[in-house]
Amino acid sequence: MSRPHEPHRTVRIGLTGPIGCGKSTVAGWLAARGAIVLDADAVARDVTDEPAVRAAIVAAFGPAVARPDGGLDRAALAATVFGDAGALAKLEALTHPLVRTHLEAAIAAAEAEGAPAVVIEAIKLVEGGLAAACDEVWLVTCDPEAQAWRLAERGVGPADAARRIAAQGDIRTRLVASATRVLDTDRTLDDVRAAALAAYDAVLAAGAD
Repeated sequence: MSRPHEPHRTVRIGLTGPIGCGKSTVAGWLAARGAIVLDADAVARDVTDEPAVRAAIVAAFGPAVARPDGGLDRAALAATVFGDAGALAKLEALTHPLVRTHLEAAIAAAEAEGAPAVVIEAIKLVEGGLAAACDEVWLVTCDPEAQAWRLAERGVGPADAARRIAAQGDIRTRLVASATRVLDTDRTLDDVRAAALAAYDAVLAAGAD
């Protein structure tokens, strides 16, 4: 449920969409305009570094996901969970409650600082229940061929990219019903940036009404 607009308050924007479609690029543009950006993936990495969570993950998936120094072998963990819906659900059950707690604390801090907007970048924004706390949900999407090419540009191999994309299923169809706006990043970078910033300005203006 969207929160009613109040004068001079921090606007909450949820940013979601398939991997490789440009969420982080859009988030960077909004950050340059003064928004506080919270990256759920980064928070999740921090959460899995917490000793109790790391121990729970190793207990759930076995010693193959642990490095000799006691840290997590993230590549081995990714290979275990991507392409296996049950394994991915098990990992999310261990991490998502803490990720949400950390994000909620960061949102509260951003609002206490008087930030014009807080942007929550998360693939599982809707499934994790965070969309309900947002004023707007932006779905960032692109053509599947562009998605694969952009993952390759990041150094993700074809097999790994295909596994990660397949793990998300038809995410566009699932998320479009929850989206306030859809940003198609198949256009030129300048066009996408102009559309994103125009949407941001409109959201801030609506929040000030």
